[in-house]
Amino acid sequence: MTYDLTDHARESLRKRPTISLEWVERILLQPERVEPDTVDAELEHRLGRIPEYDGRVLRVIVKKATDPLRVITCYFDRKMRRQL
Repeated sequence: MTYDLTDHARESLRKRPTISLEWVERILLQPERVEPDTVDAELEHRLGRIPEYDGRVLRVIVKKATDPLRVITCYFDRKMRRQL
C-alpha cells in the first residue's frame, strides 16, 4: 500500500514512539472499524486493536480521496478500548 504522511502525522509518530509505523500500515490495510469524520467529509477514521500493545485501539485518520492515501494523524484512542 502506498501512502504519504503529513508533517503532522510525522510529528505524531515522533512524539509517540510507542506507535510503530508497521501498526499504522496494518490499520490502513485492515481496519476493524471505519468511521467518517464528523467535521470534514474528506477524512476517514480507521481503527484497529494492537494485540502487541495490550489490545489498545489505534486510530489513524486519513484523507481518503487522495492517491496515494494521505495519513493526517494517528494516536491510541482510550475511549474506544472497550468499544471495539
